[in-house]
Amino acid sequence: MDDNEEITKTFQGAKVWWVSNKTITKSQSISFYPARFETLAMEKEMKQQIIYDLVNFKNGKEYYDKIGKAWKRGYLLYGPPGTGKSTMIAAMANFMYYDVYDLELTAVKDNTQLRTLLIETTSKSIIVIEDIDCSLDLTGKRVMKKEKEKSEDAKDPIKKTEEEENNKESKVTLSGLLNCIDGIWSGSAGERIIVFTTNYVDKLDPALVGSGRMDKKIELPYCCFEALKVLAKIYLDVDHHGLFHAVEGLLEESNMTPADVAEDMMPKSKSDDVETCLKKLIESLEKAMKKDQEEAQKKRDEEEARLKEEKEQFAQEEAKKSDEKAGKDVKENGFVH
Repeated sequence: MDDNEEITKTFQGAKVWWVSNKTITKSQSISFYPARFETLAMEKEMKQQIIYDLVNFKNGKEYYDKIGKAWKRGYLLYGPPGTGKSTMIAAMANFMYYDVYDLELTAVKDNTQLRTLLIETTSKSIIVIEDIDCSLDLTGKRVMKKEKEKSEDAKDPIKKTEEEENNKESKVTLSGLLNCIDGIWSGSAGERIIVFTTNYVDKLDPALVGSGRMDKKIELPYCCFEALKVLAKIYLDVDHHGLFHAVEGLLEESNMTPADVAEDMMPKSKSDDVETCLKKLIESLEKAMKKDQEEAQKKRDEEEARLKEEKEQFAQEEAKKSDEKAGKDVKENGFVH
């Protein structure tokens, strides 16, 4: 392995990155991704809160010994795709000088293997389980296929057999995961951070993200103006510009991720100056705003149609009940009230 050569290795579902360097230890090998808190596109106050929390954790050995708990910290990162969850993890690793273990639950055979993997992780490490909502359902059974595919596959005996075989081998359960991150084995290595990410926080079981397991829940939202200023400094090397006011107004009215904003702000050629890039961003924001407005109107129309249908259905049911009652009165009394 040459100096500065980057290596990625997967072992029974856990992926580890490290870089060979004669002057650094393995725990400093997180330079595989250059993300830093200084370059994270997010609100300054939230960024400082996260840094403060990490520093307290790093210096907290005596505190955790005192309270008799494992020296670990759980983070839940949630938000739409492209809002910087993976970048946040890399920045945390660089800041803390920790190793990163990317754990793919769908590649882990069972709870025993999961426990073995976690026990073998080193101290001063970040254990990452991305898209946790796609790895386990509420009962811990592996989500093998999309719902719409299940009905189609049920008609195919070959596919059905394959799925049954896969499910037979996939025995990591929700309770097994909880025991590994919060049970008797959770303190086996010491000084570890566990990070779950999800695009859909409302799909998660409360037991998975409750107090004591996920200590800090961090929402990474669509791009705000403060995040945009960070990106403008990185890509365009500007702190202020006359078009910033227009951009700020559009950001408040549209949903655009920091990744998409960065793509528009990044100069594509030498002729792309600051104004050109900002105008391109404004154009994209206007399109995003129009799309958001159209989707919002579509939802309103669908809701209005649903309420109208329910109202008509209720009226029909009431009319039917009235007719049935009238028919009963005629049959019993020979007249209608």
